[in-house]
Amino acid sequence: MRKDKIIKEFRKYVSLSVLGMICLSAYILADTYFISVALGVYGLTALNISVAVFGILFGVGLMIGIGGAIQYSILKGERKDKEANSTFTHACLIGLLVSVVFSTIGIFFAGPLAATLGADETILPMAEAYMKVILGASPIIVFSNILTAFIRNDNNPKLAMAAMVTGSLSNIVLDWVFLFPLDMGMLGAALATVCSMILGVGVLSMHFITKRNKFSLCKCKIQIKKIANIIFLGSSAFINELSLSIALVTFNLIILSIEGNIGVAAYGVVANIAIIVMSIFGGVAQGIQPLLSKGQGLGDNNMIKLVLRYAIVLVFIMSIGIYALTFIFSHEIVAIFNSEANETLALLAGRGLRLYFIGFIFMGVNIIAAAFFSSIANAKIGLLISVLRGCIIIIPMALILSSAFEMTGIWLSFVLTELIVCAMALILIYNSASMSPASKFA
Repeated sequence: MRKDKIIKEFRKYVSLSVLGMICLSAYILADTYFISVALGVYGLTALNISVAVFGILFGVGLMIGIGGAIQYSILKGERKDKEANSTFTHACLIGLLVSVVFSTIGIFFAGPLAATLGADETILPMAEAYMKVILGASPIIVFSNILTAFIRNDNNPKLAMAAMVTGSLSNIVLDWVFLFPLDMGMLGAALATVCSMILGVGVLSMHFITKRNKFSLCKCKIQIKKIANIIFLGSSAFINELSLSIALVTFNLIILSIEGNIGVAAYGVVANIAIIVMSIFGGVAQGIQPLLSKGQGLGDNNMIKLVLRYAIVLVFIMSIGIYALTFIFSHEIVAIFNSEANETLALLAGRGLRLYFIGFIFMGVNIIAAAFFSSIANAKIGLLISVLRGCIIIIPMALILSSAFEMTGIWLSFVLTELIVCAMALILIYNSASMSPASKFA
């Protein structure tokens, strides 16, 4: 593919994916803001415990969607249309099975799960209400991610973005309605999220109604190998989402012993602002995925290298700008979510933003590196990068540094984890680029 066409495709896919993911992150951000106003510090604490579960569920849907879409794009590039449709069918089957599991957990075990994640008697009813609705609506959340990924890879990134924007805007409106005029508390926040996602799926259905779809369900033999490949190819995307949830759970439990519920609320502010930044990097990663997978299917190594180079430069520039804005306006950002003007929360969250967000300078490269290797069907390296930053390094780092430096150690554990993984990711990318043309992207 010509360089000017690659740049044009890069701009289109990445810009639409980033915008869509920013809007998607507004689901949690809107919940954070409205809950902070309606329910105060305890509401924020309950949300911060509950949002880890939402992150895991969302990550599972993303794993199935991205993994299936990678396989779909490669097969389409190889002109294997029948196998491509079989991939979509298998992705839907996996989505159905995991939805049943998550829904069962939500209906019967939301309370014990909330308690296990650190909810005390004060916030347990709020956390349980939120988890029960979110997990109970698992099919909507999972299939929203599957359809978004496949439709984006089916040359319709505009519709995928439109669905995310529709869901985000409707969530803001519904959050206000359910939390204030209807006074439904945490239950209302969860219902707003689910209802807005239903509207988003309605928008995605236009891809099929207008008959633009080049993929569809088909009658095929269930292949365990194909299911395993979908999960494996999407595993790094899942771990990237899971990493925030793992950090949330780990940090919540540690912070409870250091600063109590107010400390968890402060971390909740930092973590939920961080979701926006992660969504930007995730949007770039999802935007380059169809292009990388297409290049893999066509055997176009030049296209793959150019897309990777543009993505790394882009996220690095973004990360510098984001950190500068966060550093300058940290107090103003915290004030938005501190409706009770709690001085302890303001101090902890303000310092947290300035320290924690240094890690995003390195995180962007890590997310792009994991997406790069997964998109060219080298999921082992993509998974390695994601697992290192998602749990293997950050958990012991948090335990060690928090014991020595308390809350400062919590913030720095994230920064050091991303720095270490970034160095390793750049080495892996360099080694990949140094391989012979025949084996470079195998």
